[in-house]
Amino acid sequence: MSEHAAHDVVFLPEISVAMVSATAFQVIAGNRQTFEAYVIDIEPDDRKYATTSSALRTIAQTNPVWDETFFTWGLQAVGAAASGLSGFGVRIAVLDTGVDLAHPDLMRRIHRHHTKSFIPDDPSIADKVRHGTHCVGIVGGPRHPVRGPRYGVACDCEVWVGKVLGDDGEGQDSWILAGLRWAVRNKCRVVSLSLGSPVLPSQPYSKVYETAAARALQRGTLVIAAAGNDSSRYLNKIMPVSSPANCPSVLAVGALSSLSEGSYEIADFSNGGINPDGGAVDVSGPGVFVYSSFPLPIEYYRDSGTSMATPHVAGIAGLLTEANPCGCPRDIWAQICSRAKQLPISASDAGAGLVSI
Repeated sequence: MSEHAAHDVVFLPEISVAMVSATAFQVIAGNRQTFEAYVIDIEPDDRKYATTSSALRTIAQTNPVWDETFFTWGLQAVGAAASGLSGFGVRIAVLDTGVDLAHPDLMRRIHRHHTKSFIPDDPSIADKVRHGTHCVGIVGGPRHPVRGPRYGVACDCEVWVGKVLGDDGEGQDSWILAGLRWAVRNKCRVVSLSLGSPVLPSQPYSKVYETAAARALQRGTLVIAAAGNDSSRYLNKIMPVSSPANCPSVLAVGALSSLSEGSYEIADFSNGGINPDGGAVDVSGPGVFVYSSFPLPIEYYRDSGTSMATPHVAGIAGLLTEANPCGCPRDIWAQICSRAKQLPISASDAGAGLVSI
């Protein structure tokens, strides 16, 4: 049965989630005692957003004090530039706004049958928002780009791309969950989610996303998501980690900026681990003024957000999986946190520290 078929119920068994129509919901609600043994929770089909914005693209428009002739500052900071690992043989899925398959650096990196759109009535994988292409590049851009420094952390990984956010940069939970199911079904070892929706202080995490992420872990897939960009630390405004990154079974990523080579601070916009019960930042990655691929005709661009930090962590997860191919997702998660460089930054902001190979 197709994920977008006109049925009252679409079951995604790989992640233990069902999407139901309003009619089916009324049946379930009217027979709650019958269904309560099978249903953990019922949530509306809300929207998620790409975790960068045009406002973020105006910040920190000066080069960090790094020599980026051969490698971006992000790759140097996380150790990928000096690593002998490349992610070879590891499938990493990026669920985002799509990708520009005509990009000269990506056209040979991504097979068309490793892409899929989950946007109803829109089969195109084209990235009109120009967000997914940037994130894909950070995860798995090539070892030798056509122009400029290397920017892909896991340059030899097998990149899978699911378009789960529409051409307005927004997507329904049902689209994202269908994309996650597709990634799990195709044995992707890592899923990178540079998307989310704001969470209020003391607001609980989504049980639906938690169930899906926990099931993915059981089936061999680690879900990594952006902590979100809702804060303004210069104004003493720190917001909680976004959904679905706030789920206990999702690895949440905060964003760092570079003050100088080897010196970092938490990005002004990066959300904090201020909610209990699953709302922690687990680790952080380079997230300010990050160079990567961009849809034609621009080709390359610098962008900022927890969106950029997340694929750095996903790429490192790919390298660690290559080094330990039999390791389960929780083993890789533990290695990510244990290998992170400790920083003089609160763990509620940066988690275990700067992700590092």
